[in-house]
Amino acid sequence: MLELSQTPQTLAEGLTLLFALVIGHVLADYPLQGEYLALNKNRHYRPSNGMEQPKGLWIHCLGAHCLIHAGIVWLITGRVLFGIIELVLHFIIDALKSEKKTTIHTDQILHVSCRIGYVAALMWDWAK
Repeated sequence: MLELSQTPQTLAEGLTLLFALVIGHVLADYPLQGEYLALNKNRHYRPSNGMEQPKGLWIHCLGAHCLIHAGIVWLITGRVLFGIIELVLHFIIDALKSEKKTTIHTDQILHVSCRIGYVAALMWDWAK
């Protein structure tokens, strides 16, 4: 069994790590996000019931969502640097989706591409 926080040495170990990262992404993007964060992380969201949301709520919701992702990446890779990178990249990617600069499909491709990048960085010894 691969210890996920180690540096993958083979293609099989790299793919195993990537699989764990993608599973972590799916968990963070769906069940761990929940409807509240999913709706309120978009700065353009307005509830249909007419209730006014606190000004700037979206930044807290998007930040919380991104921190969940960052924590999962950190836990799986054992690299706090990857967690920080994930926090920033996830924020940018989701903000672009909120601004309708990307689609849900592009959003998901970009998120998985980040995980491929983390595995590549480890396999090619770019991250100690």
